[in-house]
Amino acid sequence: MKPKVDHTEFGCITIDGEKYDHDVIISLDGTITRRNKKLSKKIFGNSHKMSGEEAQFIYQEGAEIVVIGTGQYGELCLTEAAKDYFDSCKCRVEAMNTRKAIVFYNHLSNDRVVAMFHVTC
Repeated sequence: MKPKVDHTEFGCITIDGEKYDHDVIISLDGTITRRNKKLSKKIFGNSHKMSGEEAQFIYQEGAEIVVIGTGQYGELCLTEAAKDYFDSCKCRVEAMNTRKAIVFYNHLSNDRVVAMFHVTC
């Protein structure tokens, strides 16, 4: 079952009543895990660009949509490698600032969705 994202503010996100003080990934089965920022940070020196390797880490077989919360101010961007990877999986990507991404995610009736929410910049 897809969890409900309740709220976000700079530096945290609340999902099904539980507060997380780090970026999160919501898997197809509703599992919530910490985003592995190192996959992009080792290439770009920061976590504000999503590498192709990170896209592979986020995507799950069977996902039809990947929702990316790009941060409170929308600073995170997908690299061409990340976009190409999601395209190769025939997976639609919706990237927008984290507040808008939460609203979008919560209103999706499709359960074949994976989400990653960046909670800072």
